[in-house]
Amino acid sequence: MHSLSRRLLVSVSVPLALFFGVMMWVLDSGFRALSERSLQELLDSQMVSLIASAEPQPDGSYAPTPQTLDPRLATPRSGFYAEIRSQQHLWRSPSTVGLKADFGALLTHGERNLVYATFGHEGVAIENRAIQFDDDPSGANALTFSVAVNLSPYEEQLWDFRQQLFGWFVGLMVLLLLTLAALLRWVLAPLRRMEREIRAVEEGRNDSLSRGYPRELSGVATNLNALLVGERKRVTRYRDTLGNLAHSLKTPLAVMRSSLPGGGADAPLGAEIDRMRDIIEHQLKRAAASGGALLGQAPVEVAQVAADLRGALLRVYADKDLVIELAVAPTAQFVGDRGDLVELLGNLLDNACKWCRSRVRLSAAADAAAGPRERLSLVIEDDGPGISAEDRARVLRRGERADESVPGHGLGLAMVHDTVDLYGGRLAIDTSAMGGARFSLRLPGL
Repeated sequence: MHSLSRRLLVSVSVPLALFFGVMMWVLDSGFRALSERSLQELLDSQMVSLIASAEPQPDGSYAPTPQTLDPRLATPRSGFYAEIRSQQHLWRSPSTVGLKADFGALLTHGERNLVYATFGHEGVAIENRAIQFDDDPSGANALTFSVAVNLSPYEEQLWDFRQQLFGWFVGLMVLLLLTLAALLRWVLAPLRRMEREIRAVEEGRNDSLSRGYPRELSGVATNLNALLVGERKRVTRYRDTLGNLAHSLKTPLAVMRSSLPGGGADAPLGAEIDRMRDIIEHQLKRAAASGGALLGQAPVEVAQVAADLRGALLRVYADKDLVIELAVAPTAQFVGDRGDLVELLGNLLDNACKWCRSRVRLSAAADAAAGPRERLSLVIEDDGPGISAEDRARVLRRGERADESVPGHGLGLAMVHDTVDLYGGRLAIDTSAMGGARFSLRLPGL
């Protein structure tokens, strides 16, 4: 239900189904009433014909003459049946032969009714009417005329009508919904286009939204483009300002340190100056990280960055019998700042080279099923002593190190953690199958 088109279709289909249901009920009721009225008219006409054709018989009973008898009443089980009864006499149409028929009780003069009954396995409608002829004022020969008709043809006709009605209404409803879906697809096409272009901007394939949107969306597209341009200018100005600030702070610190006796290498003030310099570098690099400034930025090839870092680190650790393995998928791309990726991989690979015995491995792959900010998977592992479970959270804090005997400031992993967090990714530390530490990163990628 997160789709506007689906929500609108469901919202329309429910009242549409209710409307069609009510219409079907109204039409069915009208057709059923029409059928009942037709049935009543048929029974009335047959009743009039039966009464008109009834003639007195020598035994005192009444019966229609064969010449005036409806052919259907003369055919056994034709679906039309008739009966003339009195207290003493009974006449039934030949159509009731072999049929167990009960037309009901005798009526008194002037009574009439319409009842439904079953003749064997046939459902029938029976009209009864009590008649007293003028030549019998005593009423001794009051007669009950009965006419019955089989309901099967009417029920079949009603069932056929209901099937056709249901089929037509269902077909009409489906046609209307398909038409509405097509109209919605056409109307919402600019929104889907905007969604695709925004995704392309986020993934670095475009740097702005195109033109030609409808009037209702042109303002949104224009404002988004202005926001993109303003964001890029802000990031550029921010980084330039930070670079100027770094230069302005480093120079006075260097002068202060050189002013100390003996260069201040062992003086407490010299140590504090070095500490201030490290803190400034850490905070400046943390602030300079783009941290999600992905809009309109071209993706970075992970393989090229990894290869450059591998060559540099092999030169740095030339005195160590070191093997750096790269298992980078050609399609692995980082959506973000190239400098941020170099800093992330550089710190983690340098840390792995520092602690490993002889092997370091970098794996990179793209996970299309993951979210846009976790689509790039990076794994750095080594065969060193690893990081204990209780130290894994601590080494990610600024100034914290697992082993104080090894030179360093405890800033590299903290910078990695901060940069990953700014990009909305994930960082996990566990044990590698090689025996050392294993750093798993999830970052924006393609």
